[in-house]
Parts: sequence; structure tokens; C-alpha cells
Amino acid sequence: MGVRNTVKVMNFYALLRVNDARKNVENAFRYERELKYIISSIVNNRIFKQERMSLEMNPEGKELNIYIGSDLGFCANFNGEVLFLLNGDLPENDKIIIGKRVRTTTENEILYIDNEDFDNRFPEVFDIVLDGLLNFKYSKINMIYIHYYNMSRQEIVKRTIIPFDYEGGDVLDAEEKKEMSRTDDFVIEGDLYYIMWSLISIYVTMEIRIAKAWSYASENILRQTFTDNSLNKIDEREEEKRKAQRKLDKAEAFKTIVEMNNRKLRTKKEE
Repeated sequence: MGVRNTVKVMNFYALLRVNDARKNVENAFRYERELKYIISSIVNNRIFKQERMSLEMNPEGKELNIYIGSDLGFCANFNGEVLFLLNGDLPENDKIIIGKRVRTTTENEILYIDNEDFDNRFPEVFDIVLDGLLNFKYSKINMIYIHYYNMSRQEIVKRTIIPFDYEGGDVLDAEEKKEMSRTDDFVIEGDLYYIMWSLISIYVTMEIRIAKAWSYASENILRQTFTDNSLNKIDEREEEKRKAQRKLDKAEAFKTIVEMNNRKLRTKKEE
């Protein structure tokens, strides 16, 4: 397979991956809404309100920052932006790093995962989040990644995923809030705090999956842009070669015509 065909295949697969990432995000958003609905229903239950249940983070605690980069090539600027924020992070903050290309020497790196190992090692992320919440370690949990807005806009973001609005105001619409307010109060057997922090940990890990999908879409847009530019350069080089060949062909044709005319002139002189 020639270079042009190889780059065209890379370009095609990059676009397919963007579409796959968007579908994954759409599916994940459904789970996110359901989780927030369940959490909000529990928080707003009158029985639990009477227990004065506190779901506050530790205001004096450090932050847990989760960085998402790429394993693949052709994404230098992509990973450079993530690395810039990672290298500027406070040393006391805990860090989870996802992606081979954003590996660096940093303090308090509590977990590093290649993208290809992400699904297999995802339970480790959940355990870290749950431990941090139950033991009141963190003031915030943040995601740092390249967010996909559309085909022409991808930007690095640092998004706080917890604490969030336990009333569901940032996700639930007016009808859902009304439905939640009509929900009968109920009781739960077991440790309510553990149940709540487990649900919130599931929510956080779902947000990580969403961020990773957006990051994957952004990464492949950059790869698609790179391969588009490469195809244009290949076309330019091929056109230059064609022009040079046409010039040579014209020179050869002109040389042939001159030789033929010279032969005719010699023939006439001999006659």
C-alpha cells in the first residue's frame, strides 16, 4: 500500500472514531442523568433530611486531578496542553494520569494507566474515588482533558465533577424535578453514607468515561486534520512531480522536433 492510501485509511478511521466517541457519550449521558436523579431523590427525601446527612467535601483537603491524554502519535499539541497543566499542578494534589503521551515525573501520582488498559483497570479508579470520599480526603475532584465541542472546536478544560448540585439543577429539567418532588419518601437498610458515596463514586467514574470519550473524539479530530494536511501535501508534491514530468516531456518533444527539422535540412542540402 502506497503512502497516499495509508494516510487515506488513517483519515477514514479517525472520522469513524469521532462518531463512535459521540455515540458513547450519548449513552453515558443517560446513565449520568439517572444517577443524578437517584442521588437527588435520596438527598431530598424528608426522612434522610431529618438525619442531617452531610455530603460536603473537605474544604481543607487537597484536590484529585485526573488527566487524560493520548497513546497515539500525530497529537503533539494535544498532549502538550495537557502536560502543561500537569506540570503546573500543585505537588500536594493527587493525580491520576491516563495516556502514554502525557507521562511525566510528578509528585503524588497515585495511578497511571495506558489508554489501552483503561477498561481493564477502571475499577482501580473507582476504588481511589470511593476511598477519597469516604475518608474525606479531597476538596474537589477535577477532570483535565481536551473537550470536543464540534468538528472545528476542541479546547482543553479543567472541569470540576464533584462537588455538584445535589438538587439536580445542572442536569434535570423542570418536569423531572417536579416528578422527583412527588416521589414518596422511603427508607434504606444499611449504611446510608456508604450507599450515597458509592453512588456518587459511580457518578464520578461515569464522568471520567464521558471525559475520556470527548478526549478520544478531540484526539481523532486532530489526527484527521493532520492526515488531511498530509494528503494535501502529497497532492502538492504529486502535482509538482507531474509539472516537472510535463516540462521534461515538452523538452523531449521539442528536442525531437528540432532533430527532425535538422535531418530534413541535411537531406535537402544533400539533394
